[in-house]
Amino acid sequence: MAGHIVVGVDGSVPATAAAEYAAEAAARGHATLRIVHVREPLAGTQAWQDVDGLDAAIQQYGEGVLAAAERHARERAPEVEVSTRLVSGDVIERLKDEAVDADELVIGSRGMGGFAGLILGSVSLGVAGHVPGPIVVVREPARRAYGEIVVGFDGGPRAEAALVYAFAEAGRRSARLKVVYAWQMPAFYPFAAGYNDLLRGVFDERAAVVSEQLTPWRDKHPDVLVEEEAVCGHATHALAEASRTADLVVVGSRGLGPMGAAFLGSVGHGLLHRAHCPVAVVRSGKEER
Repeated sequence: MAGHIVVGVDGSVPATAAAEYAAEAAARGHATLRIVHVREPLAGTQAWQDVDGLDAAIQQYGEGVLAAAERHARERAPEVEVSTRLVSGDVIERLKDEAVDADELVIGSRGMGGFAGLILGSVSLGVAGHVPGPIVVVREPARRAYGEIVVGFDGGPRAEAALVYAFAEAGRRSARLKVVYAWQMPAFYPFAAGYNDLLRGVFDERAAVVSEQLTPWRDKHPDVLVEEEAVCGHATHALAEASRTADLVVVGSRGLGPMGAAFLGSVGHGLLHRAHCPVAVVRSGKEER
């Protein structure tokens, strides 16, 4: 890695967890850490101009948020070079600016002020689609380490970016890698029962193809212990279940459409709601057609 990681903080519990996660990630990757707090313009700014001391109070709050996050980061990774930055403007736009040359952007799943709903709403799609590096979403402080990274892989070319990131993370953490392939059986109601054997055969055949596609990845990363799990069911549910005993779940986004719009996909979006550990969303860099 050996670059820098950016983490957005706002004083909330998930943001503090994100700062701690980012510090540990920077230590593993021999990277520097930049902690950013975005000071948003007040709604109806004109109406607040006559409130004495308000601007100074907001400035002081932001500085306090950064100082607390820096303290937590240094406690987790004292060897990491840490810098802080207090910026003003729209949260999404400023985070995109700060992360444009970063190895990854780390944020909390929920926050206060401008970060509220950042991941669970449509705003997150703009961030995920327009930040070049991976975005890691942290919900709460880590309670234990499982030594396992989970990645969703469907055999498609756009999933390869997630696989690259997942293998690298597993290597940096000396963790095992669980590759989850999920295929949801179509329902031919009311005749589904008659097709069960046929559909099961399709699932087994497809799972075997995906397993074969992993062979060169195993050969390229002999130091990473790889476990494969093929699930006949929805990918969101399969990955959420796997996240119960994982330190990180990795999913790919669907890149950018022809108009520059971001496509996180239902699996990634659903997983951000349901995962029991941090989630890394990795953009493929390939456009949808």
